Amino acid sequence: MKIIAVSLFVLPLTQFLFAANPLTVASEAEWKGSIIASKGVVIRDGVAEPTGKTGTLRTRIHNFDQKRSASSLVIRQSPIWQNWSPIANLGPSNLRDAPVLLTVGPDNYWMFGRYGSLHSRGQKGGKSDAGGRIPLPGQLPFRSEPAKLENFDIPLMTTPDENQFNAPGGLKKGRGGYHAWQSRDMKTWVHHGPVTEGFSKWVTSAEWVDGKAYIYYDVPNDQDPHVYVDDDLTDGEPGKNMGLAVADPSHGSDAGFIRDLDGKMHVIIEDWSPISANKRSWDSPLAGHAVSSNGLSGFKFGPPAVDNRTKPTGKVATYKHPHWMKEDPERFPSNIAEYEIHKPEQEAYGDWAAICIGGQYYLFGDYDPAGGHQMAVGWFTSPSIDQQFTWCDKIGNGHPDPDVCFAEGQFYLATQQRTDYVSPGPWVESVEARVGVDTDNDGKINTWGKWSELRERYDYIDGFSKQVKRTPAELDLADLPAGHGFQIELKLTDTTENKSKPMIESLSLSFE
Repeated sequence: MKIIAVSLFVLPLTQFLFAANPLTVASEAEWKGSIIASKGVVIRDGVAEPTGKTGTLRTRIHNFDQKRSASSLVIRQSPIWQNWSPIANLGPSNLRDAPVLLTVGPDNYWMFGRYGSLHSRGQKGGKSDAGGRIPLPGQLPFRSEPAKLENFDIPLMTTPDENQFNAPGGLKKGRGGYHAWQSRDMKTWVHHGPVTEGFSKWVTSAEWVDGKAYIYYDVPNDQDPHVYVDDDLTDGEPGKNMGLAVADPSHGSDAGFIRDLDGKMHVIIEDWSPISANKRSWDSPLAGHAVSSNGLSGFKFGPPAVDNRTKPTGKVATYKHPHWMKEDPERFPSNIAEYEIHKPEQEAYGDWAAICIGGQYYLFGDYDPAGGHQMAVGWFTSPSIDQQFTWCDKIGNGHPDPDVCFAEGQFYLATQQRTDYVSPGPWVESVEARVGVDTDNDGKINTWGKWSELRERYDYIDGFSKQVKRTPAELDLADLPAGHGFQIELKLTDTTENKSKPMIESLSLSFE
């Protein structure tokens, strides 16, 4: 796979040697021209990465005519983000169907799904109209009792499920749609009851806008996204149904929504126009992208976010969808959809979910590969929501219908399968660095700074659910003396048990 390295710095290396700009190593040519010694490190696709568990590299001495004082070294890693580890099902054990995540802020995390009566996602359960789980044959009905939880100042009741409680809203009659669960720690969950109704059971995504939850759903299934606006997720009642949000020009939907830092709402939506979606897990090689100023209406489509179509043949064929006529016969008097045949067989993606870390956008979704069709979670990345996304990698097995969020200082990837995933972030440990200085202009390093471990940090952004603050991996060099030449050394150690490893995209040495 090929990941294009993206640098914040665009001037050639030679210009930095004579300018007051940072000295940067970012492109493949700059890496190869800069490194004079390495062990267990290879330069591949513009990044420096270890070939085994450890690796070291040393740059040449970069010389200057006049003395300069270094201020900091910033290191960026590849955005490929392979640093995911499997965990048991995230969230309440009786949540059914595709999970939807919403981070409102620190210690305030939400998960939406249909209310079920069994303990595992991926299984069908009996129906329950309120918070009580249906007892299995031979079991006595569970006796609920009052309970108290730290950081919850409302009355709660116990449930038969471990680490799960009912709030007053969770005891109200179900409406056939999605329910809301809240957590302070991503371990213990409080059920608050319905947030949508039966006709709006196909919930795909949720966002947080000015103190309100925007809950997006398809009606009929796999068609135009609609939206609820809910200013109280705890009352056991759906919010205000605002109706149609996105008039999708193609079939598909299963859309993911994300609000940018300017407040505009973006939707990434399946576009089934180039594929017989019924044969490919209802996914597609094409993902549309539209933007709205308010997230409620006025979405305007631009270039696609993902476009991995093969060659069009010019031939048109049809397929049937099982829900359209049944769920909305007025708008869809037929279940027939058309598509243009493409050759050869195409990769297919869908059920989109989005997150942004320090300006780097990620899309997670279904991945149905050409050939064997062993489905997994796949993800893409882009330095801008307005640019086409590039493929990163895949993980897991089965039809995932995933969502992703930032909570408790790390990232969670929830699926409708029995395995979910957790990650500390795109940064992979460990990376150690030191900088040496030629103080007397003799072409040799006279003083070395101390070895220090660097890492990125991530944090919440107030008022945003899917925008995450990134603090770069930075080494303070204020204690180094001024000099005519500077040299950088790195030690890379893969400390993970998954397929990720430290992959250095760029070095940037700044001066006072």
